[in-house]
Amino acid sequence: MTTDQIKATDVIRKVPGLIRKAPYMARGLYYYSMSDDEKAQSIGTFVERNARRHSENAAIHYGEQTLTWHQFNQWANQYAHWFRSQGLKRGDTIGVLLENRPELLAVVTGAGKMGIACAMLNTSQKGDVLVHSIGLVEPEKVVVGEELLDTFEAIRDRVTPEGDNTLLYLADRDTRSDFGDAPEGYTNLAEAISTVDTLDPAPKDPPRLGDTAVYIYTSGTTGLPKAAPSSHRKFFKASGSFGLMALNMTPDDVLYCSLPFYHGTALLVCWGSVLSGASSLVMKRRFSASRFWDDVRYYGATTFGYVGELCRYLLNQPATSQDRNHPLRKMIGNGLRPSIWNEFKERFGIEQVAEFYASSEGNIGFTNVFNLDCTVGMSTAPYKLVKVKEGTKEPIRDNQSKLQEVAKGEPGLLIGEINQKWNFEGYTRREDTEKSIIRDAFKKGDAWFNTGDMMRDIGWRHLQFVDRMGDTFRWKGENVSTNEVENIIDGFGGFEDIVVYGVAIPGHDGKAGMATLVPRDQAPDLDALHRYLKDNLPPYAVPVFLRLTEAIETTGTFKYKKNDLQKQAWHPGDEGDQVFALLPGGNGYQELDKATVAAIDRGEIAF
Repeated sequence: MTTDQIKATDVIRKVPGLIRKAPYMARGLYYYSMSDDEKAQSIGTFVERNARRHSENAAIHYGEQTLTWHQFNQWANQYAHWFRSQGLKRGDTIGVLLENRPELLAVVTGAGKMGIACAMLNTSQKGDVLVHSIGLVEPEKVVVGEELLDTFEAIRDRVTPEGDNTLLYLADRDTRSDFGDAPEGYTNLAEAISTVDTLDPAPKDPPRLGDTAVYIYTSGTTGLPKAAPSSHRKFFKASGSFGLMALNMTPDDVLYCSLPFYHGTALLVCWGSVLSGASSLVMKRRFSASRFWDDVRYYGATTFGYVGELCRYLLNQPATSQDRNHPLRKMIGNGLRPSIWNEFKERFGIEQVAEFYASSEGNIGFTNVFNLDCTVGMSTAPYKLVKVKEGTKEPIRDNQSKLQEVAKGEPGLLIGEINQKWNFEGYTRREDTEKSIIRDAFKKGDAWFNTGDMMRDIGWRHLQFVDRMGDTFRWKGENVSTNEVENIIDGFGGFEDIVVYGVAIPGHDGKAGMATLVPRDQAPDLDALHRYLKDNLPPYAVPVFLRLTEAIETTGTFKYKKNDLQKQAWHPGDEGDQVFALLPGGNGYQELDKATVAAIDRGEIAF
């Protein structure tokens, strides 16, 4: 990972562009700074404003469907009025189990207009995990899409709320014109709202900025998911910082998003950006690298909502003469590795990468407003980077029990101060919330949100992501950053996917490094790779084990399932993977046979 410092000249070169964007910056800062939790506004405020000012402009493209802002607002109003007719009120919750399609946004907006929170259930969850997620919020009703009916039916008896019309069904089609048939025990929601009023609702107890708009679930990669409430104020903050200050979205912009809308990047950042600019959203059910640029040209997309893995998938596609023949000029997301940042921009002609840092539950976010390379940008929220104990996630306290800040340019744990303006909404369970708070950090009575992420200050209050705390392991008495190793391997080239993690070896302290790799075309030259790693990494950071595989399983938000890989460790498994190791006395990576695997399991080989 680059550690180049941002210089004054880098910032000065961006100032003329920022001056031209001053009106967007001012309006964005207004939204970002909103802090009156009792102010009667919601995500519906944006939609109703856009419907008044840009009535016939496209709001959503989905397949061959196009909804104008006027049509979308009327549709959301029908959901709002129907929910109220069923006795739902401000402060209630409904579960939403839908894949990416316009109905999801119409339900969320309609519910939001009445102050009803939507729990955005992860569509990849099943069984006990899904039961757990629904139980965290105890919804009054659950909206189930036809595409996920089998998943829900498998747990229906364990989670069905009490009362009438509690299970709501939406067929997997354009339900504005084709209701479909609801299964037994479900209310056909599309049919139910079809005769309902389309006027903007005026509830006696309207939603406030501080009310919960949606619950976003953590990925659950290190345990059962947690539900994080996200307020309407967070939509305004996201709209202001990402949509206006970073992207300068306008009614002429079209944002392409294939990320799952149960996740904050799609729902708060991408949809929030579209709301702020009265822009258009291209909503895709799933990402396709092979169809991506054809889609961009077809819809006239100017903006792309990404996570880093999607950029890697696009780079892995064969280069063509059409790589720059498209209207896409800006993108917003997170996880774009510095090792491919400039390559991606250059190959596809991207002018702006608005990399950001935020979490659904957190009280702090960073936005790359200046459009500088390889940074998550800056934040106006109060934060510090502090030292942590080696090999642990625990901040170091001095002899006065105060946390210690790191030197400029050194990696440190990012913490955000919790105060009235920068409050921490936390999780539904108080004990989960408390675990994320550091108290009495610098003075008695203060409180700070522990992001769990290591960052580096690279100048001018700009940070660079280093690693997640859980992704750092200790080997040979030294801490190893998985993100650093992944970026070094990335520089070697030839791999579509790279994931690095630590594995515990019997008879050894700490965890040894292991990398699972997906070769791009042919078997990589492991001798050359080993020489390259020795030249670019300290000895303790060179992976001890390598796994070559055809694909790496990810979550619905494109996070690698490291826990599964760690459990599999150096065992080849039944999928035809090849596993290699730096065995004692050897010269480079050697493929493991059954006898060697068994010897490692017994702790008979000293690494």
